[in-house]
Amino acid sequence: NIKYKNQNRMTAITINFNNILKLTDEQFYQLCQDNPDIKFERNQWGKLIIMPPTGGETGNRNSEMNAEFVIWNRQTKLGKVFDSSTCFKLPNNAERSPDISWIKLERWNSLSEEQREKFPPIAPDFVLELMSPSDRLKDTQEKMQEYVAAGVKLGWLFNRQARRVEIYRQGQGVEVLDSPKSLSGEDVLPGFVLNLSIVWV
Repeated sequence: NIKYKNQNRMTAITINFNNILKLTDEQFYQLCQDNPDIKFERNQWGKLIIMPPTGGETGNRNSEMNAEFVIWNRQTKLGKVFDSSTCFKLPNNAERSPDISWIKLERWNSLSEEQREKFPPIAPDFVLELMSPSDRLKDTQEKMQEYVAAGVKLGWLFNRQARRVEIYRQGQGVEVLDSPKSLSGEDVLPGFVLNLSIVWV
């Protein structure tokens, strides 16, 4: 069992096995399959990251927001929506699981059935991260920058405690919004608008 340093403030744990063992993609996939109760990520340097479980408030807001994306996507049929349990193999070799992500249908369909079944080797077009009280802002911001560098076109980082949203776009600086009432999916998610009353309540 994984023991976190402080049960009242669980933080992600990073483990470096590189000098002992470098896991292949298949071995990392099998590790995740063999330990379904543990959420693993892997950064671009191959270090394992064990993510703590989310609390009730964060989990509820993740579900509420994910539902909005699913409803929009069912109407538009433009792509595929993924929840936080989906791990993507990014072009920089990192393996990450955004809280919510979306991929344009043509890009998703370009993957083989085997690629779609395992950890899809593709950067989503859109990602959303909702910080838990245990998340460190600097670490999450670095993850967002990693997403953009990997090819993600639009990313939203929610800092619920500060009532702030950071918007990440290709080739642009980070835009910071304080207590916005809604967010537009811009040209990445055409016609999508997220009402943020479900986040700030």
